[in-house]
Amino acid sequence: MLRGGRAAPSSGGPLLDNTEIDVTGQGLPAPELPPPARVGDPLDRVDTPCLVLDLDAFDHNLRIMQDWADRWNVHLRPHAKAHKCPEVALRQAAIGARGICVQKVSEALPFVAAGVRDIHISNEVVGASKVELLASLARQARLSVCVDHADNVADLSRAAARQGSRIDVVVELDVGQARCGVSSPIAALELARRIESLPGLRFAGLQAYHGSLQHRRGHAERAAASREAAVRARECAHVLARHDYHCAIITGSGTGTAEFDAPGGIYTELQPGSYAFMDGDYGDNEWAGELRFRNSLFLLSTVMSVPCADRVVLDAGLKSTTIECGLPRLHERPGLSYVAANDEHGIVRVAAGAAAPALGAKVLLVPSHCDPTFNLHDTLVAVRAGVVEGLWPIAARGLSR
Repeated sequence: MLRGGRAAPSSGGPLLDNTEIDVTGQGLPAPELPPPARVGDPLDRVDTPCLVLDLDAFDHNLRIMQDWADRWNVHLRPHAKAHKCPEVALRQAAIGARGICVQKVSEALPFVAAGVRDIHISNEVVGASKVELLASLARQARLSVCVDHADNVADLSRAAARQGSRIDVVVELDVGQARCGVSSPIAALELARRIESLPGLRFAGLQAYHGSLQHRRGHAERAAASREAAVRARECAHVLARHDYHCAIITGSGTGTAEFDAPGGIYTELQPGSYAFMDGDYGDNEWAGELRFRNSLFLLSTVMSVPCADRVVLDAGLKSTTIECGLPRLHERPGLSYVAANDEHGIVRVAAGAAAPALGAKVLLVPSHCDPTFNLHDTLVAVRAGVVEGLWPIAARGLSR
């Protein structure tokens, strides 16, 4: 007899659809989601959707940029907002990087916990709880932060006094992006005076970053625009120097302009982030100079449906990658085009004559924008020669306050 007094089916007969099954799970622990892979697994055993890092290409990219900075005697301060992964930052530091950049105070926390002790918050930090956290964290690491308003300077000073810490402060100069930053050298001078007049703060220099220049497609166009931005930074630094405010730091640049900013003699440190990984958007730039980077970051996905000859469906959609810079691209799969992203599905068109991947096959996608794509994942699976070498937590994922 079954539970509830029902008769069991005859031997060898099918189990009736209305047979009662115990699904209460009493006394049983809920199953846990296993990690996407284990060290030693081949790539085709990695669960999907999953971010995968090709370590050979990654190591190449790190060395190319560090050597470039060293060649021109500027510091490299890679931007960790690109990856939010402490292991990446530690590997950059191991070959010569001078600390990191982050965009938010909360984003700095896992990096400090991992041992990173030189962090520039390349952004304004406004709000009582954020400022207090910044001042508290400045007791555990050398922190610098951007300002463009005198009231913010005063808030930072009061928080530093309460926490017994010191904060390096850089004035952000708008060099053409029309985002944050003061608009003139005189405004920068006034802020420098304000910083130096208040306890707990030290004037450290200027930030002169122009984000949209990084994606000017033409090589010559990008070079000319970056020179214009650098001239604004130089002129501002000269005004400050004439009033005895020395800019020990002039920080800025990025993956798209480091080639021009490093040898320019104006920036003292560079803030590239995406160079370590590359993505579809940066791949659309013209790279005509010495700096050439490889795709190291991929989104591994599985074919979950093959509904017809000219279409397959992947398990990686909007919850696995972002599309504000375009759709992801299939890596080394000619004739296959990712044409639409739904929440949990990626629609791939198969061109006539192209080989369609089979159900269950794994494919590599190149994300169009690495920064927000990292923010959708908990783990980065590091692979060398097709074998998993490590699982790196993306520990700052979601830390956007």
